[in-house]
Amino acid sequence: MVTKLSLFDNFNQLTPYAVGFDRVFDQLQNYASHNATSSGFPPYNIRKEGDYSFVIELALAGFSKKDIEVEVADGLLTIRSVKENDENDSNIYRGISYRKFNRKFTLADDIVVNDASLENGMLVISLERVIPEEKKPRKIEIN
Repeated sequence: MVTKLSLFDNFNQLTPYAVGFDRVFDQLQNYASHNATSSGFPPYNIRKEGDYSFVIELALAGFSKKDIEVEVADGLLTIRSVKENDENDSNIYRGISYRKFNRKFTLADDIVVNDASLENGMLVISLERVIPEEKKPRKIEIN
């Protein structure tokens, strides 16, 4: 069996002076695989509000809080639904369809999810970039 190696697998050979970037390239590879499996539903917006705040909005008309799960794990924000069309309803025509979806967003290491709210058919997720003290600029005293 022939195993195909990607550029990311040989990154250390290409850049012997870079340290600790292997996780960044793993995240890029995960991002590409999540993007390839996306169905395009539901439609969404990503807004930047200020230097450190972001908002993800998903259009979820007809969904309620009990129909949606929001989960954050290992740098991955996952929004999924459990609601589907009911075949036993009395609709003559169905123009609004409820279907299961699984939307994933890859988050940077310093992004935290603050909260999520659902109002008027719009799921709004607030995110914030939190810079740890050790990454903030500081003066180094010369001895």
